[in-house]
Amino acid sequence: MGIAFLVKLNWLSCLPPRPPPHLLSLTASPHSPTPTLLRSSFSAPRSLSTKRSSSIQALMDASVSSLPKDLPVGLDAKTEEEYASLSSLLQEFTSIPNIDKAWTFKSNTGIGSQAMFSISQANLLANKRRKYVLSANILKGSGNSVNFQWSPFPVEMTGVSTVVPSPSGSKLLVVRNPENESPTRFEIWNQGHVEKEFNIPQSVHGSVYCDGWFEGISWNSNETLIAYVAEEASPSKPTFNDSGYKKGGSADKDCGSWKGQGEWEEDWGETYAGKRQPALFLIDINSGQVQPVKGISKSLSVGQVVWAPSTQGLHQYLVFVGWSSNPRKLGIKYCYNRPCALYAVRAPVYASEANDLELKESPNEDSPVLNLTQSISSAFFPSFSPDGRFLVFLSGRSSVDSGAHSATDSLHRIDWPVNGQLSSLKIIDVIPIVQSAEDGCFPGFYCSSFIPNPWLSDGCTMIVSSAWGSSQVILSVNVLSGDVSRISPTDSNFSWNLHALDGDSIIAVFSSPVDVPQIKYGYLVGKEIKNAAWDWSDVSSPIFRCSAKVNSLLSSRQFTILKIPVKDVSECLTKGACKPFEAIFVSRQSKKNDVCDPLIVVLHGGPHSVSLSGFAKSYAFLSSLGYSLLIVNYRGSLGFGEEALQSLPGKVGSQDVNDVITAIDHVIDTGVASPSKIAVIGGSHGGFLTTHLIGQAPDKFVAAAARNPVCNIASMVGITDIPDWCYVETYGVEGKTKFTEAPSAEDLALFHSKSPISHISKVKTPIIFVLGAQDLRVPLSNGLQYARALKEKGVEVKILMFPNDVHAIERPQSDYEGLLNIAVWFNKYCK
Repeated sequence: MGIAFLVKLNWLSCLPPRPPPHLLSLTASPHSPTPTLLRSSFSAPRSLSTKRSSSIQALMDASVSSLPKDLPVGLDAKTEEEYASLSSLLQEFTSIPNIDKAWTFKSNTGIGSQAMFSISQANLLANKRRKYVLSANILKGSGNSVNFQWSPFPVEMTGVSTVVPSPSGSKLLVVRNPENESPTRFEIWNQGHVEKEFNIPQSVHGSVYCDGWFEGISWNSNETLIAYVAEEASPSKPTFNDSGYKKGGSADKDCGSWKGQGEWEEDWGETYAGKRQPALFLIDINSGQVQPVKGISKSLSVGQVVWAPSTQGLHQYLVFVGWSSNPRKLGIKYCYNRPCALYAVRAPVYASEANDLELKESPNEDSPVLNLTQSISSAFFPSFSPDGRFLVFLSGRSSVDSGAHSATDSLHRIDWPVNGQLSSLKIIDVIPIVQSAEDGCFPGFYCSSFIPNPWLSDGCTMIVSSAWGSSQVILSVNVLSGDVSRISPTDSNFSWNLHALDGDSIIAVFSSPVDVPQIKYGYLVGKEIKNAAWDWSDVSSPIFRCSAKVNSLLSSRQFTILKIPVKDVSECLTKGACKPFEAIFVSRQSKKNDVCDPLIVVLHGGPHSVSLSGFAKSYAFLSSLGYSLLIVNYRGSLGFGEEALQSLPGKVGSQDVNDVITAIDHVIDTGVASPSKIAVIGGSHGGFLTTHLIGQAPDKFVAAAARNPVCNIASMVGITDIPDWCYVETYGVEGKTKFTEAPSAEDLALFHSKSPISHISKVKTPIIFVLGAQDLRVPLSNGLQYARALKEKGVEVKILMFPNDVHAIERPQSDYEGLLNIAVWFNKYCK
């Protein structure tokens, strides 16, 4: 179900404060003087003298001034002080930026190279992510020394949706999506100024997809055309006036008529609400002409487009990923189990006299769209080798075939025909699905994306990031031999994230739960890429600088990755399910007065995702408040082989719950945690586990926090955007075939028995809920039903509701306020 873990200012705070109840009571007696707050509604009795009125008024003013101040709902005076103090510290963590993307370019001087980083940072006042670009010159010295000469200041990209450099780095596409019915803007920049600017009206297409999944923007090789994915134009709606239906429609601004709704159009669920069908377009950057690519079935949603290699005298092809909407569109965010394939379509272009490709004026609608991957149920993230000899792609076929929303990936290759004949292409397996790895060995491929150019100079080695247990590592993959090497340091439990290649060197970021991210530069040792060793240098950077206070707090913390033996291995059906799972343990470097800090158990969502050993502001903030963290990657998590992952479906609410309890008992038994003060937090499936744990182990936890939790699968199945998840996680792989939009009474009974709400009679742990009202994945009613049931039985409950947030609750104000309240809640019961 793929759900991100962790944590708007209340609109009521903008209204005048209500009079305190005891002040309102003064107005109830007809003999009482009228309070100042209500004077506008009443006039003073005429029999009162002005002097007497003034005296009474002075007494009333004094009385009002002595009243206690109006505190925010849910806070008392003592808590407000803590609220203010913690919010100041949280602000410092929130201000730490993220690197979203990076690119490198050849230097104009021929010496060294240049790097450009796209960075984002929370803007709490605007409730958005501030985006900006920072550049650096990369100068290489003797040996493996490297120096980044940073530009003096970053440049904010206000209103920019995405930027995409051309292959040569000589041009930059800047896309500005509209926030209303205005046009989408395309800007073509060179090194010194804007060369071209084009406004694409809504009648041509809507916003360009920049979501990281359907998103696809690709320059052709001679940099004259750009293929991209955007929302198709709005369909015509029926027009009505006072006489009824109006044939032929009317102008939008005709005040004598109105537009009807027309037929409802299904979207792809969570985060795609209101988004129209993703479709494929081309723009000629010289003329600004935009052409939809014809011939693609309306049943296909298009994404991740790339240009196929250009061949003199042959047709130009576009390769894209297509997802079918038949029989319906299920939620696709975080879900890799939606069948998809790679398709090729002939681009509507011709070669001009200048040997540039230009758009045809009339589209070629009779060219067929070819399915390149018919023999495999999933194919995405297509990438051509630099010489165009082969096409490499990822597959989530294990997810599609089993029904699990995410599972172990496989990597495949197609040898691209030089003659342009695309029939009967053979799919070659490069990295198969790893079922169960030996200790220390490659556990399988878990890659969330490819960088735009992942290839080393030999043309057959890709550099990628992948989960490896509880860490993210950098791998080199030879797509001809299938050899896989871990090239980030093997003695490091830190997480490494690939951002860009600089020739045969690597720009990456490494971090840990207690170490702010740092840029690393990786060198090949020697000239041979095959079986090469890599050295890594630190890069001094202004990007991740944080306050002395944050550095001091984090420097007192440490982390380790624990191996937790599985209990009851006799119940395991596969070898992989018997292997120890992992947990990341964050603690103080030395105990304070020989006493363990309170423990927060942190649980990821999904359940088929993973908590990595990288820096997360939420983890770091909670740790800095004096908590130990136990971040559990229970069986079913990514990064540990397919058998361990597939052991969980059908056993949710039992196997995963038992794994978490086993992990807690492990740290208690080893003396690094105390059983007396344990809190638990999780979002989505992590919230499912949180609410299960306080029901199944009611004496173990003193406080809990749940973000958009799954509390009742039986009530969720009919309203979630992923009802198939309910069947697969409840029944196991057979749930894929049992899935129906009309669950039986037996289905509903089993859903209920697997849900936290079936244990609610035993719950006594105080719990805070953080809910997004626009959540389509685990709709609001799921958490509210559980919270109200707890209130009925007298359990202390607090609910934070964010009206405009979806499942992840990522809007800066919501994330900030939610985490702040969770921290105050835990301090109340754990400190």
